Amino acid sequence: MNAETATPFPTSPDTSSSGGNGLNGSGNATETVHRLAQRVHEAVDTLEQKLGQGGEKMMSIHQEYGDMAREQVRAQPLAAVGIAFAAGYVFARLFSR
Repeated sequence: MNAETATPFPTSPDTSSSGGNGLNGSGNATETVHRLAQRVHEAVDTLEQKLGQGGEKMMSIHQEYGDMAREQVRAQPLAAVGIAFAAGYVFARLFSR
């Protein structure tokens, strides 16, 4: 690499040359961008945590209702077959047209 391509995009403002003004004459522009990026990153992390907790809660509810359905089918198998037949008939009538 030559001297021109060694650091094409510095990550911090270079205060040794050009008076340290940063972008558009403002020394705080880079700091503002970094603060904004940090806030966005924190918001994404918070959203990810909330979605993870919601997913775990949904899986728990799914497991609970699945267990309840299995118990009902074992307790009353004839009723379960009748309900399944009726539901299948209704869906067939709805979607055959």
